[in-house]
Amino acid sequence: MVSDMMKAIRLHAFGGPEVLRYEDAPKPELKAGEVLVRVHAIGINPPDWYLRDGYRMLPPEWRPQMSFPVIPGTDISGVVEAIADDVENVSVGDEVYSMVRFPMGLAGDSKAYAEYVSAPASEIALKPAGIDHLHAAAAPMSLLTAWQFLIELGHNEPNPLQPNQHEPVPLEGKTVLVNGAAGGVGHFAVQIAKLKGAHVIAVASARHESLLRDLGADEFIDYTKTPPEDVARDIDLVIDALGGPSTGRFLRTLKRGGALFPVFPLGFSGAEEAEKLGVTVSATQVRSSGPQLRKVARLLDDGTIRVVLDSTYPLADARKAHERAARGHIQGKIVLNVE
Repeated sequence: MVSDMMKAIRLHAFGGPEVLRYEDAPKPELKAGEVLVRVHAIGINPPDWYLRDGYRMLPPEWRPQMSFPVIPGTDISGVVEAIADDVENVSVGDEVYSMVRFPMGLAGDSKAYAEYVSAPASEIALKPAGIDHLHAAAAPMSLLTAWQFLIELGHNEPNPLQPNQHEPVPLEGKTVLVNGAAGGVGHFAVQIAKLKGAHVIAVASARHESLLRDLGADEFIDYTKTPPEDVARDIDLVIDALGGPSTGRFLRTLKRGGALFPVFPLGFSGAEEAEKLGVTVSATQVRSSGPQLRKVARLLDDGTIRVVLDSTYPLADARKAHERAARGHIQGKIVLNVE
């Protein structure tokens, strides 16, 4: 008899990592346009702990309404178990990866911390054959964020963060500084900027220097010894993978006509200064995209873009994974192993 239950991580209240509970949950039911994926690995991202914490970092009017229990997570890699009748170009047995229902699933509708996940067929892509499920699960949100900031937005949805749509800037021959370069988005941004012909300056702590130079960084700034805003000048683009209220300090590093892309733009208060300096400040919210995952899969498959893993934990130890994330100084991505 086939069980209609699975193991999943659920929360029944908001709070710290201790609210993540490994327990039985109903398997998702397929709807039109969806595929059912047996999950092999799950990538962990900041929105996972924002959700766990009840989105306290957002203004109250922005916080999505949620009902418990909630299964967090968005990023998966696994094998297609079943497909809806109307789904084409996907077959049972396909190895796939996806960022599921983001940002539409901010209220916990993505439900990725589980043995089985239903996902819109439009949001999945074949897993890159050259990497395993752990590395594939680590890629979607972080890599799509870097790609949509730096290469192509890939959609026409209104920007909830600013009145105008985000527009990437040409990278070839430009000097690009990446702050938070060793983290999930940062280590992909370094590689993409280098791939597109930029001179890349990576900002991180000293222990990450060797890795970042190996990933293509031309220069390195150890922020624990030297504030990057004190030494970097005439930069064409700063991508601040950390963002937040401190991102305005990078305005002084940019040349007139340059751009500052804060991945987390909330708290930025330097709009007037940016206008005086002739600097564009722009951000966007990453969105699920099967077509873009298919595009970057080729780069992941042949090693043009590498996925760096900080650490892996069994699904049952999601609490420990979130505790690791809370300690910071992450190199690459944290992944949950379901196998």
